[in-house]
Amino acid sequence: MPLPLLTVAPVANNARVPNFSLGSEGTGGGAQVDGQIEQAYRQIYFHAFKVDREPVLESRLRSGQISVREFVRGLLHSSKFRNDFYRCNSNTRMVDQLVGRVLGRPVHGQQERIALSILLAQNGVTGLADHLLDSQEYRDAFGDDTVPHQRSRRLPGRSIGDLPFNQQAPRYDAYWRDTQARRAPAGLGTAWSPSSSGSISLPRPAWLADAPSPLARKIWQGVVTAGGFGLTAFVLYVAATMLSTRAAG
Repeated sequence: MPLPLLTVAPVANNARVPNFSLGSEGTGGGAQVDGQIEQAYRQIYFHAFKVDREPVLESRLRSGQISVREFVRGLLHSSKFRNDFYRCNSNTRMVDQLVGRVLGRPVHGQQERIALSILLAQNGVTGLADHLLDSQEYRDAFGDDTVPHQRSRRLPGRSIGDLPFNQQAPRYDAYWRDTQARRAPAGLGTAWSPSSSGSISLPRPAWLADAPSPLARKIWQGVVTAGGFGLTAFVLYVAATMLSTRAAG
């Protein structure tokens, strides 16, 4: 049975200020469809290479079959977002990423982060993306035809709002690097030194501590190969002797 979503209240009453977005970074209300597409890629992916683009979604948006909100939904459901964002972050940081990219604001403290982390664990990244896109907050802020953008806030002692979210939150941080390091075999790549031949030699991994060295394996392979040839020669000699004895008899 799914747990109900926890109730979350805003944690700040800071005055709103004009958006950071300028020109092509604006809300996209009167922009051409091509401009909206590029804005959506920047908001969700930060940058989309040719291989990352979604030509079917782009075609459907240009032909009026889907709204901007559904185009954004498609980007959040894509394998690109799953592989390059969801799999590179913890659940709590994924909540920060989705709230920042979809709702254009930071999370309302640890309470909202925990509430949405539970939803993410239950329904996956697409379920949380759908929850945010279908929320009343999203509809009130962006509607169906506006690309999500950062809703800046005035902070005490500062004349402008926060930095753009994409500059605050890259797609992965030290968490992903540390996780990859923990998953790697112990001792592998922790240090290196040039060998006498000029190539780079890595320290022996701990998981190979009880295994024979490469030199020992080469010697053993040579012995086994030589033994195999000798055994084959002996069998052929015995067979030839038996045949010659039978022919003589």
